Amino acid sequence: MEILQNVHSYLAYVVLAVLIFAVFNALIGWLGKKEFTMEKDLRISLFALILSHIQLLIGLIVYFVSPNGLKAIQVLGMGGLNSAARLLALEHPLINIIAIVLITIGWSSHKKKLESKAKFKTITIFYGLGLLLILSQIPWAQWFN
Repeated sequence: MEILQNVHSYLAYVVLAVLIFAVFNALIGWLGKKEFTMEKDLRISLFALILSHIQLLIGLIVYFVSPNGLKAIQVLGMGGLNSAARLLALEHPLINIIAIVLITIGWSSHKKKLESKAKFKTITIFYGLGLLLILSQIPWAQWFN
């Protein structure tokens, strides 16, 4: 269990770095009116999508196995959770699932666009919103202990 939690924690740094890179790449492409390329732009966005999904899968495993996830809700009930426990058992997983859904929508939507500007704009908006949600739900106090 501890190994999975460590993988989930350390992979988060990689996912954040790649997502930030993907958002800035798309933003620069959108505002700089660059051409969307399969070799660079598509791969950066796809890599961010894949890593985000891997992180989600590991997080879901941790959620169902960890005493801080579903088991905390089952044992304490929703009313028995303090703010730190509620973050781990409810808010963190729920908001991050929504974030990954937004990133996935951005990926799917950008493929339907014909113009580079529209592709970059779609990735910037959806990946950016997903990134903001993820950043809002990181248990920062645990990361820096």
